[in-house]
Amino acid sequence: MNHRMIFYTISRMMLLAAVLLILPLAVSLIYGEACYAAFLWTLGISLILGLPGTLFCKPKKKLIYVKEGFLIVTAAWLLFSVIGALPFVISGEIPNFVDAFFEVVSGLTTTGASILANVEEMSHGLLFFRSFTHWIGGMGVLVLVMAVLPDLSGRSIHILKAEMPGPIFGKLVPRIKDTAKILYIIYFALTLLEIFLLLLGGMNLFESVTHAFGTAGTGGFGVKADSIASYSPYLQWVITIFMLLFGINFNLFYLLLIGKIRAFFRSAELRVYLGIFVAAVILVTINVLQLYPTFAEALRHSAFQVSSIMTTTGYATTDFNLWPSFSKVILLLLMSIGACAGSTAGGLKVSRVIILFRLIHREIRQLLHPRSVNTIKLDGKQLDETTLRSVSGYFAVYMLTTAMIFLLLSFEPFDLETNLSATFACFNNIGPGFGAVGPVSNYAAYSPFSKIALSFAMLMGRLEIFPLVLTFLPGTWKKN
Repeated sequence: MNHRMIFYTISRMMLLAAVLLILPLAVSLIYGEACYAAFLWTLGISLILGLPGTLFCKPKKKLIYVKEGFLIVTAAWLLFSVIGALPFVISGEIPNFVDAFFEVVSGLTTTGASILANVEEMSHGLLFFRSFTHWIGGMGVLVLVMAVLPDLSGRSIHILKAEMPGPIFGKLVPRIKDTAKILYIIYFALTLLEIFLLLLGGMNLFESVTHAFGTAGTGGFGVKADSIASYSPYLQWVITIFMLLFGINFNLFYLLLIGKIRAFFRSAELRVYLGIFVAAVILVTINVLQLYPTFAEALRHSAFQVSSIMTTTGYATTDFNLWPSFSKVILLLLMSIGACAGSTAGGLKVSRVIILFRLIHREIRQLLHPRSVNTIKLDGKQLDETTLRSVSGYFAVYMLTTAMIFLLLSFEPFDLETNLSATFACFNNIGPGFGAVGPVSNYAAYSPFSKIALSFAMLMGRLEIFPLVLTFLPGTWKKN
């Protein structure tokens, strides 16, 4: 194992963390808030942690294999979470470190689960920082490193694979660094477009930026306790559309940019993703129609919540905890499915669901016609057995991990609905659930033990389980 390369890369990550802290520091200075000191201290700590390794630990061999890639990704996310918790603790706005760690993990993993009851009381600098963590974590902290820093190695694809969600990873262009740049250019452009449209709707600049960050990262941190409920229908529709857009595979946006429009619309995952969205909106709208004065209002709330839950964003325009059981079950199913692979959303991913159903269909055909040869294709390409096996294996581990998290939460004095939805909401990086963790509630009442468990559930959901699990296995650290 290339230990020097791991330490060198993580040290550079700490330097990047220091650079990223300049933005919230600037916001706190603009608003004249005392929390600027907390950002200065944290920035200094990041520099102290990052400079020695960067200056004196340059590796002779810059090769990164699968094992190193997983370890770098896990270590980077854990360290970013610890460093990110410091401004909240040092400023005293979230004095408990476990609570601050939970909040930052929720931000970086784009979950949006919070322990804050009165978010409006927080300083602008820390509110900006909360939402900014969504934007950083949405595309991935290591993807950002590869986009802005010199290429780590010819094998840095293993980092991208470990951090980008989905069963299949494909480079947009031959060089990994260029792929990372393209992804961030698309990400940045869509974010700017949303900010512009929110400003047109009368939202001020600060709120437009923070909500665009929350939408782009499909995270859901806002600046008001009622999330998006108090904003105009226009603003709610803008956020609905952009949540849906950020749930699409970014590779498809690249196809649009280079003029391959037919390839964009031929994507099976995109068609199923939009089909699920439309079907869910129709069913929920019909089911909740009697709760709202007009059809238009029922449609708006239904479309917003379906888009928010399916893309694992977690924003809310209404208390869907009060909706009929049928609609809540639909939302619970959408929590598990998630959006497209290669997007900023969490969940199983639509492509995995497609492959799982085709695997079931193949098994049935195999039983009926034992001598037949049945291949599985996605977007016209035949999937190899390694990919099919990895999807089946991931689903099995996904279900096992869900059960384990739910079991850990069973020690809490909450009802079944609350603990089950908290499990799904955190593991699938959604945020709000049902019961005591509904859209108008928070996770403050959970014990420190459960908050740590849910924090690791969020990390496992964002990194898709295996990088985090492999990091803590003794065999991973042995020399090859």
